[in-house]
Amino acid sequence: MAFTVPEASITAMLAREEALFIQRNPVSKRLGADAAKNWLKGVPMHWMVDWGMPFPLFVSKAQGVDVTDADGNTYIDFCLGDTGAMFGHSPKPIVEALQREAANGFTTMMPSIDAVIVGQLLENRFGLPFWQVTATASDANRAVIKWCRAITGRKKILVFNHCYHGAVDDTYVTIDGGTAHADPALIGEVRDLTQYTKVIEFNDIPALEAALADCDVACVLAEPIMTNVGMVLPDDGYHTALRDITRRTGTLLILDETHCMSSGPGGYTGEYGLQPDGFVLGKPIAGGIPAAVYGFSADVAARIRKFLETRTPGHSGIGTTLSGSKIQLALMRAVLETYFTREAFAPLIALAKKLEKGIADVIIKHSMPWHVVRVGARVEFMCTPKRPRNGGEAAAVIHRPIDVALHHYLLNRGVIVTPFHNMMLICPATTEDHVELFVRRLDECACELVS
Repeated sequence: MAFTVPEASITAMLAREEALFIQRNPVSKRLGADAAKNWLKGVPMHWMVDWGMPFPLFVSKAQGVDVTDADGNTYIDFCLGDTGAMFGHSPKPIVEALQREAANGFTTMMPSIDAVIVGQLLENRFGLPFWQVTATASDANRAVIKWCRAITGRKKILVFNHCYHGAVDDTYVTIDGGTAHADPALIGEVRDLTQYTKVIEFNDIPALEAALADCDVACVLAEPIMTNVGMVLPDDGYHTALRDITRRTGTLLILDETHCMSSGPGGYTGEYGLQPDGFVLGKPIAGGIPAAVYGFSADVAARIRKFLETRTPGHSGIGTTLSGSKIQLALMRAVLETYFTREAFAPLIALAKKLEKGIADVIIKHSMPWHVVRVGARVEFMCTPKRPRNGGEAAAVIHRPIDVALHHYLLNRGVIVTPFHNMMLICPATTEDHVELFVRRLDECACELVS
């Protein structure tokens, strides 16, 4: 039977690691106090304090997987901007493209020469012919929802419980507690979101059938795998059922690959031959510079063109001035040509498999009640023995205190993992030595927790 980690061990580790963090980072502590005079919650974006540390860790430099903080402490980064720096911090091809294009203009409100090539690359990598650029994946998801509602004449969308689609209010609906309601974390939303957003659990085919039966849903917005509560994988046959049911009910299927691009050069969609009507990708597409894309099938694009013929030119509510800028296209071209290839992904996935095995070995060695899962170059472990099948199950078993203690322990020993869940990415700068260091640190942490 798996050993249960005593709460007293977790509490003791967290108290000790918080004290060590304060001792190691006096400059960050001072910077945090100074920043609090001008920034809400003391940081440029409020979730930067969600690492669970006594104060933010201020970074002075990031290169490849090497991060240096304001106190001169160094780290190996497996978080990589929660996928924003999926190919490493300031990778050479991106830096060279930025340096080359910086003297030629950032934004012009007109398409650049790179636009033609980037469009071709997007179709080649992801299989959809028509695309648009936004500043973030959140913007892309908002745009996709609007287009789907416009061309179908349907007002409702469907999402999955505990999904992740960025800061899109329409998707912040949960069924925790048994009935659909707005996520309590949502700020300032005045609408009843449940009027126009349906929410069900992932992998529940009968619930999907029932939710789409009335043919009143414009689109299903889905991650191919759920990624915001650990990684929840689809059951065998689930994506086939999802595609069949959406087609039968005239519902558009949009796949948000913002966190799933670790799967391969065509994302999870490409690796498993999925056939969405639309596709969203943000974060890594321009090497960490704000940019995202969304694409549509030829059929959906034709419906959009027909819809636009009925309207006079004017404000659509879709897009921002800096979307589709010259610099975005140049950096997207560099990323697509350099990293979205089989040759680039193969070593990342091979090394991720070694990380997966190393974590599994630690779990087995200490009889920890945990499990590990991998999708391409992305690896996560959850502090629960059974893999959840949906977001509700995953949210119920996430052990926040032990996750925070683990993060503190690893951070104080030079290893960064994603704070909101135990996610790690392998990038071109990651080496076997880095993976071995992580496994060793996790083993040491487990030893202390169970002793």
